Amino acid sequence: MEAAKPLINAFRTKSKQATLLWLEGFREACCLHRVFILCHRSRKLLIRTGQCFLLNGFIFLGSIIILNSVIVPALHWILPDRCPEFSSQELCSFGGILKFYSFLRLGLIQLFYVTWFYPLYVFSIILSNIWYNDIAKYGFAAMGRSGPTTLDPVRQNEALALQIGAGTERPTGLGGVMIGIGEQVYSLLLLSCFFLEVYVTGFIPYVGKALNFLLLSWMYAYYCFEYKWNFSEVRLDKRLDLFESNWAFFAGFGSPCVLPVLFFSPLVSYGFMAILFPLFVLTATGSEAEQVISSQRAKWEVAGFGRLPIFNAADTLSMRVLSLFPQESQELLQKKKDS
Repeated sequence: MEAAKPLINAFRTKSKQATLLWLEGFREACCLHRVFILCHRSRKLLIRTGQCFLLNGFIFLGSIIILNSVIVPALHWILPDRCPEFSSQELCSFGGILKFYSFLRLGLIQLFYVTWFYPLYVFSIILSNIWYNDIAKYGFAAMGRSGPTTLDPVRQNEALALQIGAGTERPTGLGGVMIGIGEQVYSLLLLSCFFLEVYVTGFIPYVGKALNFLLLSWMYAYYCFEYKWNFSEVRLDKRLDLFESNWAFFAGFGSPCVLPVLFFSPLVSYGFMAILFPLFVLTATGSEAEQVISSQRAKWEVAGFGRLPIFNAADTLSMRVLSLFPQESQELLQKKKDS
């Protein structure tokens, strides 16, 4: 028992550090006042953000509310599933008519989904992703208009060390362009494989829901910061190193965006997350995450927790897919080794 005490104490220390860093990430995500500041600086940003609210909030979620509160009750009134008291008992005695009503009612509801909800869902995904990029671009430009943030010397040194660690040195000319394209292709494939991993974990008994929530939090946090990293030209390997070395912070940052998953159906939760996501993209754009992380780590008396290979399974699957294309795969593998 005495021999286990150092391990228990170390576990408690790491858990406390992870919890504090998670809370810092959650707090950073909830700094929504940055959204109002950036929208006030950029009219284009305000318009794009308003369009996201109009499409995903008013139209998409509004359609779901109308379906559940108006259309479905009206269909139950027109096509009842039980015999009304004032109707003919001879008609009600024929049970087939009620089954026909039920079949017709379900068919009409499914027709509403097929002709309206599913096309609107696909349209929302495509258009929202275009708008998200514009929102991040306008938000990044609005941040450029603000003056430099004043930091104390200690935090300046810590932030500088992290920024150096996330350096953006890259060959110029055609070589740099090809590496940039390769990084984008690999990043898209990596996140697609990670999304598949998130989807599969939802079917794991008992712990699947919690694990799915955690992975979704990481995925949305990465998406939120990826726009800023793209505009800042941070290399992919440096992004992954920063993300996996501070996994608790980014888990906390992504949690508010995926909270609707715990309370609503898939379509409704998508609508809420589609509304929330651009807000957290702007919050990430205005966040000094590296400085917050370094400030928190400076308070630790012992070494922090190590890097968590969040994308390891997705990376393995991605490289297997890339192995089907030998030349491209070898170039990406060589780039990863050199970095």
